[in-house]
Amino acid sequence: MKIITRYVEDELYIAENENGNTIHIDMRNAEDKKSLAPVEMMLASIAGCAAVDIVSMLKKKRKKIIDLKIETTGVRRDEYPRGLTHITSKYTLTSPDTTLETFEKVAALATDKYCSAAASVKAEIKIECEVFESN
Repeated sequence: MKIITRYVEDELYIAENENGNTIHIDMRNAEDKKSLAPVEMMLASIAGCAAVDIVSMLKKKRKKIIDLKIETTGVRRDEYPRGLTHITSKYTLTSPDTTLETFEKVAALATDKYCSAAASVKAEIKIECEVFESN
């Protein structure tokens, strides 16, 4: 898996995957912002990853999904690096045939066991930095 991130202008970048799909990374002020900042993308990644797993598990149980909403909030450290210290996801499902008990089990499995984005945030990951000069 590889992502190429390029400078567009001050506080704005574009990231592209190997298939050519892109997303903007936006660090501008709120009034100028048109996309997500990196830590916001982490929260969105966790919610998106869990959503895929929740829907997949419910469909395997032949449940009908009308809507799924995930509100994910993060608490950051005040000092640098301002990493996340706590993440909370609130799941709301609209389904005529899924019980709250089933939904709770599926959401817990998605978040705690199957979501690779959440697992990555919880894991100790070795991050290496290699620097090259372009002429």
